[in-house]
Amino acid sequence: MPKPSSRISGIVPSGKDGWEVHFAAMTRKQAGEDIIMLSVGDHDFDTPSETVEACVDAVRAGFHHYTQLPGLPRLRAAMAKISTRCTGLDTALSEIIATPGGQASLYAAVQATHDPGDHAVVVAPYYATYPGTFRAAGASYTVVEAHAADGFQPRAAEIEKALKPNTRSILINTPNNPTGAVYSRKCLEDIAELCVRRDLWLLSDEVYWTLGGGEHVSPRTLPGMAERTLVINSMSKSHGMTGWRIGWLTAPADLVSLVINLNLVTTYGLTDFVSRAAIEALENDFGVEQIAATYAGRRKLFIDQMRGLNNVTVRGSEGGMYVMLDVSAIERDCEKFAWDLLEAEKVAVMPGVSFGDAAAGHIRISLCQPDDVLQEAAGRLRRFANSYERSAA
Repeated sequence: MPKPSSRISGIVPSGKDGWEVHFAAMTRKQAGEDIIMLSVGDHDFDTPSETVEACVDAVRAGFHHYTQLPGLPRLRAAMAKISTRCTGLDTALSEIIATPGGQASLYAAVQATHDPGDHAVVVAPYYATYPGTFRAAGASYTVVEAHAADGFQPRAAEIEKALKPNTRSILINTPNNPTGAVYSRKCLEDIAELCVRRDLWLLSDEVYWTLGGGEHVSPRTLPGMAERTLVINSMSKSHGMTGWRIGWLTAPADLVSLVINLNLVTTYGLTDFVSRAAIEALENDFGVEQIAATYAGRRKLFIDQMRGLNNVTVRGSEGGMYVMLDVSAIERDCEKFAWDLLEAEKVAVMPGVSFGDAAAGHIRISLCQPDDVLQEAAGRLRRFANSYERSAA
């Protein structure tokens, strides 16, 4: 066949993708083994029934047709209201574009701010799709690692050292996947000052904002940042709608008017009946408080079980759906630790190195399991860590 484009063939380079432990564990679980899956971040509960019923009603009412490219006006208005709560800054409908999921919002943000040959700085540990999204725009990037010893709070001075003459943006994620770190106001103020001084875009992934375990600080609300911040958001985590593919981008109105053209040649708008279910979920906060309380309880339960466990340290883990454990004092090779844990105790976790070198020596625990399963998994992990130490000695 003719040669494919270099852009499409370069999105995901060949080689290891960091998910080998997860896929091996899933294959074994499907074959009947009693394996506890703590390796993937998808809710173990269904979408709130009120949202489901709203979708069923919309289907039966005949809402099966094309929608406006930026999203139904009522949907954008609801997203603007939520964005005002999320970012702490009044948000107009004209500053919102609805997208099919948070990843499409990130894709739109990168496409809107980068030309081929431009450069970006990506703060790590990072969500797995970030590098490929920049590659899809023909942009290069430099990874700046936040340090475990700092609780995975990034340092603006280190970000500045990575800037180049063609740098257009910085990409951050708070509350963070995979570490669960919630960036402090001081940390974000330092990054914001850098963006203003160097005239950079800031791409701020805030899809976990309702699961932060405290005050959510969005850089969009900081001085000089409203005109240069693009906030990536989604209903997947906050409203329990991972498979519904509903997200949005909050950005300056002039930029949003241009991004609408991207929808013209990609999505051509969103699904009508799904959009109407999303409207009901957003306007009524279906599931938001319950989901946040569920993960806050699970986080506390698991971290409490880790207290007193020799040579295992909790890092980050203030928010989101994950707990990050530093196991480097037991085994520096976190991938080996994860494989050995799977073999010995049938618990699947993600090696931290899957998310960048900053998380090497760590394992990521997904909290997407009921309390009793998390309790059992914590017991198996404690037993394994204690026996691993003895065997190593």
